[in-house]
Amino acid sequence: MIITKTLRAFQSRNYRLYFSGQSLSLIGTWMQRTAVYWLIYELTSSAFMLGLTAFAAQFPSFLFSIIGGVVSDRFNRYKVLLLTQIASLVQAIILTVLIMSGHYTAWQVLFLSVVLGTINAFDVPARQALVYDMVDNKEHLPNAIALNSSMVHLARLIGPALSGLVLHQWGAAICFLLNGCSFIAVITSLLFMKLPPYKKPERVTNAITDLKNGFIYLKNTPSISTIMLMLALVSLFSLPYITLLPIYAKEIFHGKATTFGYLNSIVGVGALGGAIFLASLNPGANLKRILFNNTLLFGAGLILFSHLDILSYATPFLIIVGFGMMSQTTISNTLIQTMVTPAMRGRVISYYAMAFFGMQPIGALLIGALSSHIGAPKTFLIQGIITCMIALLFGPYLRQRALKQTDKMKIGQLEERTVETS
Repeated sequence: MIITKTLRAFQSRNYRLYFSGQSLSLIGTWMQRTAVYWLIYELTSSAFMLGLTAFAAQFPSFLFSIIGGVVSDRFNRYKVLLLTQIASLVQAIILTVLIMSGHYTAWQVLFLSVVLGTINAFDVPARQALVYDMVDNKEHLPNAIALNSSMVHLARLIGPALSGLVLHQWGAAICFLLNGCSFIAVITSLLFMKLPPYKKPERVTNAITDLKNGFIYLKNTPSISTIMLMLALVSLFSLPYITLLPIYAKEIFHGKATTFGYLNSIVGVGALGGAIFLASLNPGANLKRILFNNTLLFGAGLILFSHLDILSYATPFLIIVGFGMMSQTTISNTLIQTMVTPAMRGRVISYYAMAFFGMQPIGALLIGALSSHIGAPKTFLIQGIITCMIALLFGPYLRQRALKQTDKMKIGQLEERTVETS
């Protein structure tokens, strides 16, 4: 009974196909991400360059995700997603060939990371919005989003562990090659889907007006914009902790590439546990209260992990970090997707991508620079304290029921303004 409730989104054939293909692809993605961080750290031995690597991979999402949201709302999301997956496959192949040639620099790897980040700016809004179309029973949407997170974090558990082994035995190029092969799975799953015929929406406004209306909608919907702002702050100050894990693996725990893969996988264990917990929640559960509690848990995990230098003692607290981190980001996504007006879905998700992926690279630069001056443990500690402060700051807002009524009034005003513009 519990399994049936946890997997209820699998009743939709298209979602089952997507889940199976994307699961394999994400394992490859995490293998490549882990290998890139380790490769850069081996080349430079610089905490700042680790931050710059995260910046290069994710900052394009900050720049272009809003445009990606407009593209998702104006064009066939299925075709957009298919194109972005093919482009990601090409990027992985180019990276593989570059590393196999033996003639490469850190800056070339960073450039290809920028290319992938730009692709993701268009991929994320289309992929997240298309999940809504894949689920036949819209009551299963929160479960589908939670299962999505389970998929991501199961991949985060398996991918880095495999990457650590492959790095140790065969090197980074094989990690990149396996990632390229993994895209075949998700492309195949997309080709086998049977979605309703695409109906091109009638447009009485241009793309610039669509961008403007998306921002006005977000501004006039406090229940969404509050969650978005909280997520942006967590992404800026808390989530970039991941960029410091190579330092913990090599300098603090005195390990190798396998140790780095292990640390990432341990985060994945906690995150997977959080995803299963969320997928098992009953409909109508108080997600905002869970969001507050698990953001505090995330901060506490960072604080407790920060100054431990024995791997076996540190492991349980890294699991707590993964659990709290996953719950924070997934509940934010669920709340936003279940509250947003369908016509604004792509644009709002693009702002979500901007808050989630766009703030992390800026934070990674800050965290990398700070760590190079005061060390990774003190930086981790500061991140944990700030995370707890964010939870306490937004706690009162998460309990305001009046936000929904304010939303309805302001959305009505927006619709009237849009009609007048037309």
